[in-house]
Parts: sequence; structure tokens; C-alpha cells
Amino acid sequence: MKMTGAQIVCESLVKEGVEVIFGYPGGAVLPLYDALPQYPQLRHILVRHEQGAAHAADGYARATGRAGVCLATSGPGATNLVTGIATAHLDSSPVIAITGQVARPFIGKDAFQEVDITGITVPITKHNYLVHDAAELAGVIKEAFYLATSGRPGPVLIDIPRDVFIEETNFQYPDKLSLPGYKPTLVGHPTQIKKAVKLISEAARPVIITGRGVIISGAYAELKELAEKAQIPVITTLLGIGCFPESHVLSFGMLGMHGMAFANMAVDAADLIIALGMRFDDRATAKVSAFAPRSRVIHIDIDPAEIGKNVRVDVPIVGDVRRVLQALNKQLAPQTRIDWIRQVEQWRQEHPSTAIRESDAILPQYVMSKICEATGGDVIVVTGVGQNQMWAAQHFCYNKPNSLISSGGLGTMGFGLPAAMGAKVGCPG
Repeated sequence: MKMTGAQIVCESLVKEGVEVIFGYPGGAVLPLYDALPQYPQLRHILVRHEQGAAHAADGYARATGRAGVCLATSGPGATNLVTGIATAHLDSSPVIAITGQVARPFIGKDAFQEVDITGITVPITKHNYLVHDAAELAGVIKEAFYLATSGRPGPVLIDIPRDVFIEETNFQYPDKLSLPGYKPTLVGHPTQIKKAVKLISEAARPVIITGRGVIISGAYAELKELAEKAQIPVITTLLGIGCFPESHVLSFGMLGMHGMAFANMAVDAADLIIALGMRFDDRATAKVSAFAPRSRVIHIDIDPAEIGKNVRVDVPIVGDVRRVLQALNKQLAPQTRIDWIRQVEQWRQEHPSTAIRESDAILPQYVMSKICEATGGDVIVVTGVGQNQMWAAQHFCYNKPNSLISSGGLGTMGFGLPAAMGAKVGCPG
């Protein structure tokens, strides 16, 4: 069947199960906007600025686990996506950014509204494409969705010249992919898992530190089984909040410079850290040379580049957190660590980091706790960046999986409102 490039983009998005696009029109993408009314399955949400489109697609992706899609024109439209793409990249969020480009004969000529967006976004995308032929579009879009959502998720950019949108070609959506150079490791090495089991069995003061990787892999039940079976305190990073119920007796809050004192004291005193899908960033560790000085480290992550990058690791395990924990839990014998848990609980009583001081004024911490009380925690909380972000992390009780959405790695101010819009569109209830 002959179709224009614009129709192929729409057909391919439908094939990938896309239901919503966040976008802002402009000259280079007008052919795509002309085709959109032919596809009522694709709901287009008009934003007021392209950065909002990227953040909305990101919020949608984090809330649903599916790739979010944003759309912008060439030049300034494309560059306005950059902050949102970088936000998604640092927090491992699957976003597909589609940008228009000047027509092929004008590329490299400094034409009106031309910018090398693929060159600009190389460091902040998992992969990107400049499509030179309408016949390539279907394969590129299928690859892009697979790359964005598999392994360690991340943003993928597809740059499409205006004349490629207009060009006609035969359309057939590919059934299979051939990416021989891309094979994410999902299953942990059995020898490394045995080493981890041995260290956990021998440890007297272990702690589990969880990151966003636990949420991405959906390893909620596996984490709970590990914590309860081996009686290990669970501490989260900012983006790990929501992977373990905070009302659980083994939940001891967030670590780091904005974390709870008792959580940091537990990490400092630990003789073993089990790091799950987190990257030991500076907000969690502060001075790396003084971080957990008495502890050995087991680090489980799907991205081998993160293991050993910031903190020395004794047992590295590359793989999907959920699959690795399934294998590890089978080999781990039940243990009791009553004295260690009592010690961490005593620190919590002695250093009540989340206590709200008496005040004649209405404190934001108090407001946050009351919102939690009024909703019963059965909500998705989306934050901006700054004090409001920390009050949301510290004074809301997250018992529901994946219930906090926030910009962690890039710390993007302005993220909250458009990301909340995307989350609401993805999870209307």
C-alpha cells in the first residue's frame, strides 16, 4: 500500500499501541499534522511549549510503564525538547521524541529553522535517527520503541525532514527486528548470585538500598521477599520511593543529603550494602571516600556502566533486578537480625527526621502530611524540584507502587505540572 511518510508515522505509532501524542506544531511537521485527523486512535494534546511536551511524555511513561511520545518542529521546536529529553535520559524514562527537520536538500546549509538536533542530543539519548528515506520510517519507529523500552529504558529521538513526510512509498510494518549489537543482559550470572547469597548470609548489619530500577523492573514482590526472608532494613533513593511500602516495619526512609538521619546512620554502620537498580549518585553518597566505610557492596543493575562507576563494588551482578532477585531469593535461607533492626529503629526514635515542629503558621510539611491523610496515599504524586520535592519525599507515606514521579538526576524545575498532566492522561483514575 502506498502511503506518505506522514501516514507511515501515524500507522506505525498505532501499531506500537500509542494512544496519545504531546506536541506543538510548526512548519517542518505540518504534513504530519495534516495526516493526524485520519487517525482518531491517536489523541493529540496541544502543549504551550515543547519542553512541556517532553515532560508530559515523560510523566506518561513513568506512570504507565509505556513509551511516551512527544512531537516538535525543526530548529527551535527541537531544541526546546532538549531539557525534557535530558530529564528522561538521566532518570531512565522511555520517551520517543519525533522532530521535524528542514527538507533534505537544505540540510547542512543553515536553512531557516535548521539545527543538527541528532548531533545535539547524542549525549542525552539512548539512540537517535535522522531519516533520509520514507521507506526507512516503519523500521526506524519499530526499532526506536524497542530500544526505548528494553534493557535500561531511555529516550530515543527520530528526526524527519519535511520532504520525507510528503514522500510516498510502500508501507509494511516489520514483524521482526534485527539488532545484533544490542543485547541487554537480563539474567544475572549464577556464580555472582551465589557470591551475593554468601555475603548476605554472613552479614550482621546489612541494608538494602533501592533505586528506580526496582520500579522499572516491577520487582516489588521480589524485594519484599528478600527483605522479609533475610530481615534486612530497606532504604530508598529519591527515585526509589514507592518500590517498598513505607508503612512496613523494615522500611527506613530515604538516604542522602535530603534523607533521614537514621537512614544515613544505618548505611554508615552497615557491613553490607545490597544496591538494587540505583547508581550511587552524589546526592545519595555525598563524599564517596567516606560513604559506608565499613561495608562490602553487592550491586545489581541492568546497565553495566553503572556498576563500579562511583563506588567500589565487591559483587557486581548485571541483570534485570526482578530476575536476579528471583534467582537469589531461591538460594537464600531465612535469617533473623532482631538486634540490628532494633538498633536502626532506635536511631529512628532518637532522630525523628520527619517530625513536624510546632508552629503558629501552617507549615508545608504539615500540608503534605494532611494531603497524604486525606487521600489515604492512593494517588500519584508529581513534584517539581526544590523544597516542595523534598517535602513530598519526606512527609508523604508511599505504600502504593510507583506513586512518586519526580525529576531526580537532572533536577528539572518546571517538570512538575506537565509531567502531572502526562501522568493523569496515562492513569486517568
